[in-house]
Amino acid sequence: MKNSSKDKAPYLKTKHYLLNGRLETWHGPQSKVHSYIVLDEEDQPTEIGEIPDMDSEIALKALDAAVNAFGRGQGDWPTMKVKERIACVETFVKHMRKHRKEVVELLMWEIGKNQEAAAKEFDRTVDYIIDTIEAYKKLDRKSAKFEKESSIHAHIRRGPLGIVLCLGPYNYPLNETFCLLIPALIMGNTAVFKPAKLGVLLITPLIEAFQKAFPPGVVNILFGRGRNIAAPIMSSGRIDVLALIGHSSSAVALQDLHPNKNRLRLVLGLEANNPAIILPDADLEHTIKECISGTLSYNGQRCTALKVLYVHENIVDEFLEKFSNAVDALKYGLPWEEGSFLTPLPEKGKSNYIKELLDDAVGKGAKIINDRGGELSPNFCFPAVLYPADSTMRVFNEEQFGPIIPVVPFKDINEPLNDMAQSEYGQQVSLFGRDVSKIGPLIDILANLVCRVNLNSSCQRGPDVYPFTGRKNSAVSTLSVFDALRSFSIRTFVASKDNDYNNKILKELLNSEHSNFVNTEYLL
Repeated sequence: MKNSSKDKAPYLKTKHYLLNGRLETWHGPQSKVHSYIVLDEEDQPTEIGEIPDMDSEIALKALDAAVNAFGRGQGDWPTMKVKERIACVETFVKHMRKHRKEVVELLMWEIGKNQEAAAKEFDRTVDYIIDTIEAYKKLDRKSAKFEKESSIHAHIRRGPLGIVLCLGPYNYPLNETFCLLIPALIMGNTAVFKPAKLGVLLITPLIEAFQKAFPPGVVNILFGRGRNIAAPIMSSGRIDVLALIGHSSSAVALQDLHPNKNRLRLVLGLEANNPAIILPDADLEHTIKECISGTLSYNGQRCTALKVLYVHENIVDEFLEKFSNAVDALKYGLPWEEGSFLTPLPEKGKSNYIKELLDDAVGKGAKIINDRGGELSPNFCFPAVLYPADSTMRVFNEEQFGPIIPVVPFKDINEPLNDMAQSEYGQQVSLFGRDVSKIGPLIDILANLVCRVNLNSSCQRGPDVYPFTGRKNSAVSTLSVFDALRSFSIRTFVASKDNDYNNKILKELLNSEHSNFVNTEYLL
């Protein structure tokens, strides 16, 4: 990859993919990768690389490799000692760290993430993997014992589920993808992994790290379109776990392809449409700061972003004035420019979609409140504050995944509560206020509508040790450092009646190295 600067883009052309432990060369068609950071005077996307455009034949070969590596539970990887799988993941981290600079650069160019956020994504991912290793050690230490109940000894551990299809998102193509893939692997599963359509090049420097760290077939990395890669793999019926962060429509479509849905485990992170509820006694200065971060970090392209702000009618005028001024003061720039908060949008046609939402809202009675709101270019839209928004508008009902901020006034707290109860989503909410006699009962209700109530702070995923999940269409399973290990595994155990004959056998097993499952080794 060439060095890049403000006036020179990186260029990375790859024909390699990882199949059954080998770096293979693709001899078929290639897809060009473009950045919507524009360098020429004609406003044309910047070509920054090429990737293989792979077909279903290769997809099924990768699936065969993962199936063979699992070996009906008899493979080296699922039967390996915990400390040996941990050693493989540690090797991966060691090699991954060597590619920090180029991955951060590609995060900026491919998806328009500013430099600070791109660097944070890489570092946070490394920290997540290290924390996962420590969580697995802790989990295994709790399993390094026998229990006894009703004259039956039990040695209980968590075992792998089987073959995983891993599909990550474009907005966090490194962090959220690896928050699926690494826990799946470390628990003894094998996987086929296809990167997202955006943020795909940044995976290529890490392919060799996977190849060096993991045994053949444990992880297989392919490039191409979902219909060519994911569809035939799911249709085969040989996938045990669908691990996906993206849109619920994609998750449903893939599930529908699987012939045995009853045994398909789902680990999904989906849409959210998270609201904020701003009570009349909220500290407006603090609330506005949190709402700026919540609505517009990475241009609002986060599932944890605040997508609608409910503001009490007693303070809505003051809020709108101060909030609009704060939005208009945000700096737009290229990702590597110091202080850039707003950056180019990475998706083709995103500005047109945003304009459709704005036109729909304005046509139904909303106004763009801030002076710069809705300024459009082919690859950017300056954030627009819409008021008054209501449930008839598309922007209220669709997770717009962009820089639009609908503000809904309310008089009765049941108005936002009813909307949340009727919503298809239930990930998080932000609650701003200070009167505990009001906040306390609200928390009790909100905790039954969403899975995280953020008190006087914006919605977010971290810290990664806390549960990350959602109700309804927002998620299936829980992701966090500890919970992800459980999501990609199942409790399994050896039971033995308490008698001299069995006890002698167990003691012999424990004193031998014939079983990696039956052992009481304590990992430090």
